[in-house]
Amino acid sequence: MSLTVEDLENMQAHYPDYRLELVDGKIIVMSPSGYESDEVAFQVGANLWNWVKPRQLGRITGSSAGFRLANTRAPDVSFIRAERLPRSPRGYATIPPDLMVEVKSPTDNIDDLRDKIDEFLAQGTIVGILVNPEDRTVEIRRHEQTPIILQDGDVLRVPDLLPGWEVPVTELWSPVFE
Repeated sequence: MSLTVEDLENMQAHYPDYRLELVDGKIIVMSPSGYESDEVAFQVGANLWNWVKPRQLGRITGSSAGFRLANTRAPDVSFIRAERLPRSPRGYATIPPDLMVEVKSPTDNIDDLRDKIDEFLAQGTIVGILVNPEDRTVEIRRHEQTPIILQDGDVLRVPDLLPGWEVPVTELWSPVFE
């Protein structure tokens, strides 16, 4: 039996504390991310927010904002340009984000995250970013292009979407307080 978006919404209403996605007609319960991966996702989102908000370039959302496309999924962080989404929808967004970010948590499979990003790219997302705190890498993915791998010492940039925005990769990781 293939489940629908209505089934997903009904399930979400009954279990509001769970993050759910609808993939190929199946509801997937997303486990909570690890502390470090959520902190890294927040750091990426904060860096984007600090650049986008004062320039009124668009909208930044976190992992609770769903996108109803071929599947109903929620990236860890997403950005949609202002001209594509002048007003926030009350429910799921029905257009793909321009940029989406996935941060690997300890329970995530890296290939599943790449598949999720590639699914968004195939539906119109321009840039997908995979952040892996375990090996301190950032993978910039674009539809049918070879991924670009960044590491400590490199600078994350997305000039076609966010001209002038730059974040040193080392600033994405959880700090160590000693």
